[in-house]
Amino acid sequence: MEMEWKEVIRPLREDELDESLDLSCFAFQYELTEEERAERKSFTLPGSIWGCFVGDKMAAKMTIHPLQLYINGQPIPMGGVASVATWPEFRRQGMVARLLRKGLEVMKAEGRTISCLHPFAISFYRKYGWELYIDYVEYELDASHLPKGLEASGTMTRVARDPELLSGIYEAYAAQYNGMLARDARWWKYFVFRQKKGQAVVYRDGEGRARGYMLYEMKNRQMKIGELIWLDMDAWAGLWKFIVHHDSMFQTITLKVPADDPLPFLLDNPDARMVTTPYFMARLVDVAGFLGLYRFEGVGESVSLQVKITDRQAPWNDGCFEWAVAADGRAAVKRVDVEGEVDASPELQFACDIGTLTAMLMGYKRPSALHRFGRLKAEARTIEMLELLVPRTSTYLSDYY
Repeated sequence: MEMEWKEVIRPLREDELDESLDLSCFAFQYELTEEERAERKSFTLPGSIWGCFVGDKMAAKMTIHPLQLYINGQPIPMGGVASVATWPEFRRQGMVARLLRKGLEVMKAEGRTISCLHPFAISFYRKYGWELYIDYVEYELDASHLPKGLEASGTMTRVARDPELLSGIYEAYAAQYNGMLARDARWWKYFVFRQKKGQAVVYRDGEGRARGYMLYEMKNRQMKIGELIWLDMDAWAGLWKFIVHHDSMFQTITLKVPADDPLPFLLDNPDARMVTTPYFMARLVDVAGFLGLYRFEGVGESVSLQVKITDRQAPWNDGCFEWAVAADGRAAVKRVDVEGEVDASPELQFACDIGTLTAMLMGYKRPSALHRFGRLKAEARTIEMLELLVPRTSTYLSDYY
């Protein structure tokens, strides 16, 4: 008689990290040296990897990075889901779905009101409530595309790849976008510097203030810019003037920038290869908790909205809620007992699923666009109010995990 094994979802023990790395290497098709294995294990935080076990066998697993994400200029706690993998013999049994649901419960309990991930397939994670929140544009340039006659007040300095030298510039830049990570020294060392090879240079303006930096690598006559961060146009000019000075060394330059970056407008010849790519996805883990941290635009008076949210994976979000948005943009949320569809009413009402709500509050898509796409159900007066309440922000993420 075949024995039936009980499935258990739990955090990994330290002695199970090698088994987790074996699964990652198989699923994502790479190899690790013993030194790289030791480095990854040393970086892993206790309790951050969850496994789905059948008997004593790890069948599937995922990582939840405890991170902070900039939203409307302020960092808030976020759960970064990564390294979701299953051995082939255990696939199509719903294990990843159960891991993700458990992850939502864990993140909610930890106060991580939003979660982000890089999808292997966008359609797969949409089933669980995650939605796109960022596109980036990748450029391939040659010398003919570069700006000419640039003037900048300051100087470039080659520096050590040290978080203390770069983080102040980065954090000021990151706060301008919804979806950027607040990086600590550990993150800089393991993720940023490990992924973005080469040199680090800082731009200081005429008063000696650090206003921009670049991480870049020169290899095989290609300049690969891993990060180009600037806080004002003087810094932009200084960084691009420095790039131009490498023109005898490269045939092409590659870099990634936010979807709203003004580069085509600022280049002398913008007729370059540009590819827009959907990137990371986000989903609200705890709507009430998230709105307690979120800041709407103040409209000079308090506003009450009734919201019907569909969230099949997180029952605490699924249902009808009243949002009371104060004149200063702070919101209070309470659940209300209302059944049926949201329809015409003297009160402001709208209905949507959790992914649509995430895309709207992140600033990835405007309320009017979501209404036009059929993703947000509301009357015109509600859409007009949402357009006033939801801050106009751009989204970006320069990290990968």
